[in-house]
Amino acid sequence: MNSYSDIDGKDRAPLLSLSAPLEHGEVALVGAGPGAADLLTLAAARLLAACDVVVHDALVSDGVLQMASPAAALIFAGKRGGRASTAQSDISALMIEMARAGKRVVRLKGGDSFVFGRGGEEVRALAAAGIKFRVIPGVTSGVAAPAMAGISVTDREVNASLAFLTGHEVDAKSRIDWKALVEAFPVLVLYMAAKNLSKVARELRNAGLSAATPVAAIYAATLPEEHYSQADLETAAQGNMAVQSPTIVVIGDVVSQRVAWR
Repeated sequence: MNSYSDIDGKDRAPLLSLSAPLEHGEVALVGAGPGAADLLTLAAARLLAACDVVVHDALVSDGVLQMASPAAALIFAGKRGGRASTAQSDISALMIEMARAGKRVVRLKGGDSFVFGRGGEEVRALAAAGIKFRVIPGVTSGVAAPAMAGISVTDREVNASLAFLTGHEVDAKSRIDWKALVEAFPVLVLYMAAKNLSKVARELRNAGLSAATPVAAIYAATLPEEHYSQADLETAAQGNMAVQSPTIVVIGDVVSQRVAWR
């Protein structure tokens, strides 16, 4: 690895080859993308093929897991809303334990680890424990799923901004200012929204978003069971838009611009 100088002539950190083999005792937080193994990054594929342990979540597809080294231990550490899940503290402790045992660890998470993936919590835990780690970004489902369905989440004719949000934020402790959200962002992309879609839609209606606003739901994007459905905001608010997890929801006029290319 070579160091480099910025325009001011000061030395900067060495350039890192993200796909360089993991050292024993090192952890890689790897984004697995939306599902299809074809959408892994080169670095993700190379690290999976030469690791000792894969700690993976519930959204990692079988096709991606099959790319792991045949000798690697596959450890499920999934977190799914409304179901029995592995505690985050236990997941972090497991990675630290494996690394301290000299294992080359890939922490594999659907989409991108830093987009509603608790990646920040995990790197803080690793750093606090003195564990060497690297981050391999993944293709986030909030962009990939709409694209596979023929929806561009940004369109010059529709929006100059968009918001990504989680469907979990609908209770009394929600940090979302729904009125401000509706006023600021013409396009919304929701992760983990299947369970609470009707509640989210009602919040948006109450905040002033038109009942006729189109809503798209993409289930299991890039996988053989992928399914697309479309309705309007009022239909979703009434609970008449059937969705199941894992689903990405897009709300806004970009849905009307959809071109089904597959």
